Amino acid sequence: MSDHNKLSLKEKLGYALGDGAANIAWRGVATFLFIFYTDVFGLSPVTVGVLMLVARFSDGISDVLMGIIGDRTKSKYGKFRPWILWTAVPLGAILALLFTSPDLSSNGKIVYAYVTYIFFTLIYTANNIPYGALMAVMTGDDKERTTLGSFRMVGAFAGGMLVQGALLFLVAYYGNVDPSIEIEELEPQKYSVTVSAPRDVPNVNIKTEDGVALFTWDDPSLSPEDNEPTHGKSFSIEANQEYAFVVSGEPDLEAGKLSIIDQKEGYSKAMYLMSVFLTVFMLITFFTTKERVQPPSSQKNNLKRDLADLIRNRPWLVLLVIGLLFNIYNSIKQGIVIIYFTHYLHDQLLAGSYLVALMLASVAGAMITSPLGRKFGKRNLFIFALIFSGAVNALFAFVGPEDVSAVFTIGVISEFASAIFPTLFFVMLGDSADYSEFKNGRRATGLIYSAGSFATKFGGGIAGAIIGLVLGAFHYDGQDASSIEGAVPGIKMLMSWVPAIITFAAAGLMLLYPLNQKKLDEITTELNERRLKEQAADV
Repeated sequence: MSDHNKLSLKEKLGYALGDGAANIAWRGVATFLFIFYTDVFGLSPVTVGVLMLVARFSDGISDVLMGIIGDRTKSKYGKFRPWILWTAVPLGAILALLFTSPDLSSNGKIVYAYVTYIFFTLIYTANNIPYGALMAVMTGDDKERTTLGSFRMVGAFAGGMLVQGALLFLVAYYGNVDPSIEIEELEPQKYSVTVSAPRDVPNVNIKTEDGVALFTWDDPSLSPEDNEPTHGKSFSIEANQEYAFVVSGEPDLEAGKLSIIDQKEGYSKAMYLMSVFLTVFMLITFFTTKERVQPPSSQKNNLKRDLADLIRNRPWLVLLVIGLLFNIYNSIKQGIVIIYFTHYLHDQLLAGSYLVALMLASVAGAMITSPLGRKFGKRNLFIFALIFSGAVNALFAFVGPEDVSAVFTIGVISEFASAIFPTLFFVMLGDSADYSEFKNGRRATGLIYSAGSFATKFGGGIAGAIIGLVLGAFHYDGQDASSIEGAVPGIKMLMSWVPAIITFAAAGLMLLYPLNQKKLDEITTELNERRLKEQAADV
């Protein structure tokens, strides 16, 4: 490998922080936005599902346009690095606005959600396509690129771990309403609980910290149908007004075991902090990376030719569909986790520990991808990982709400394998850019990497629609505890076999991918020889 293609540890780490930043945004949205919209902001699951799908229809066009713009950008910083600089602050700002809860009418909330969500996807596109394309121009060696891909995914999962592991605890911290709580034991494991707060709180959630106890309103005027026992209640508090409940099913109940959280303020302030981390990480990526691989010096801008080359690029076409499918799989899993832990296991804070465990498994999966890829080949490894992860994930169908150890075990094993998907995917997009240059004598790296952003975002949109439609079919209402109990079968489906089916379909399609390691070695050798000849001719 020539020194020109070798990357320093500092540059690999700097590049990895960029995907850490991107995943603060992406995993934060994929994991928490659905439950924020339904349980905090007050939108119906079907409305949210349609929003996530509709907003993604513009992404196909915007992704391709961003790829074209990136390929044609000329600056002293290169083609792709300047976009990381220009979008660092806007991406952090729009993420913060996404989790802000203005006091609006029902229609106003829908409009606000559409506007902020669409702007989020557009700014994310302007940031993430250049970021992804940067990998392919930092080095021309496909094996060094595979190593960089592992660094990138470790950074991505570290960013995901930060937001998924810390956010719920930050919500609890920032959402503390300083309540007054009085508890009177009525009989063993049955209590009268009265709460009040010194200020108005538009949306507060009360439950026991372990989620075991059942709550009913202490109001004789309510009929049994309107006052079903549930594992917590959501309601609005007026300052210094008392609210009374009957709480049963938990021994030795005391005030310290009750969780009373202002979810609106908690989510907003927690995500504001995450937005600051995002912006700082992106700026570090910009200042520590360098572009080395340039298009052939004889290449002229020709959009029609670039698009024609793209459509004839078989590796890219296969990866576009595969990326779409595995992102639907991952996004369903991420989007249902908080709902699953909140309303099936009845322990929302435990979800934070679960997500950290998954991120640790993801880091391990990303780190092992490079040596496994060299041993088995990227294509074969991708197929095995798809089948294995999906099969293990389907086991969630047999897990009960008390089987916490089984939940963690299944989730960690499945996530270890699924971490291989994005690690290989973005590396293989770089390989398809090399393939296009090898076959056609032209390179449109940004356009090719638009597949990555398109697959990520549109896959997430389809996943959101699937979650919304399934929960809607079971009449889920995040602000009505009784309807949540009836939606538990749908929640279990979305956690288990619904996403698993998608991986099996993707594994079958991956058989069509044409680039084995022998072909990649041939392409890398040929391109390096061409570039050396061009450099010699330019001297």
